[in-house]
Amino acid sequence: MEELIRFDGAELEYFSFGSGKRTFVILPGLATRSILFSRMMISAAYKRFCGDFTVYVFDRRKNIPPQYSVRDMARDAADAMRCLGLKNADIFGASLGGMTAQYIAIDSPELVRSLVLGSTAARVNPRLLEVSEKWASAADSGNLDALTDSFLGLLYSDATIEKYGDLLARMNDGLTAEELRRFSVQARAITDFDAYSELDKIQCPTLVLGVEGDKVVTAEASREIAGKLGCELYLYPSDYGHCVFDEAHDYKDRILNFLYKH
Repeated sequence: MEELIRFDGAELEYFSFGSGKRTFVILPGLATRSILFSRMMISAAYKRFCGDFTVYVFDRRKNIPPQYSVRDMARDAADAMRCLGLKNADIFGASLGGMTAQYIAIDSPELVRSLVLGSTAARVNPRLLEVSEKWASAADSGNLDALTDSFLGLLYSDATIEKYGDLLARMNDGLTAEELRRFSVQARAITDFDAYSELDKIQCPTLVLGVEGDKVVTAEASREIAGKLGCELYLYPSDYGHCVFDEAHDYKDRILNFLYKH
């Protein structure tokens, strides 16, 4: 089911599936297109959640202003959850979505039952800063070839590129000027991100999933979060990419096993 939530002048797209009693919220990473573009793939990837969970996947607001921080993204997602009457939710945030999820757990703990943070960071580091600025600049200049090449080189493993490279190389075909602007604003928001000093406000059970050799956020970023929270950490080997959440066959099982424990 696809829907549009309106609140305080904002419009935020989402979709949902499943019919379970527990609420599972997915906050996706930085992307050039709306999450509705990937709804069929996401629904298929998380179909095993459908029995015990009702799954909600939130995009960022449609009318993104020129200045839009990660904390703003978190406020929007939290407001969307409240509009839908969602609380005590299990939240999975991937990459930028993981940064957003941290602020939801910090600022709106009543909404969060447990937290899964995938391929993310608690604050910007030199590598993440370099990548974010590179992507934002490519989007600003409309250089789709450079943006796509960078995605392929930084997000995915060699095995994924070998198998799906031709398809992935077309991911940005036909992007509009507004889609590029939205992407640039979100990428630049990462350059100021810093939730590290507030991590001690997160009191819910948390699982951190990362990958050795992550070319976007680094594996050390995952270790830093887990070290500060004293929570469970699992790092996949370096033959996976930043988007290990789409690549590793057991990734969803690890999330489910964690959720069932809590």
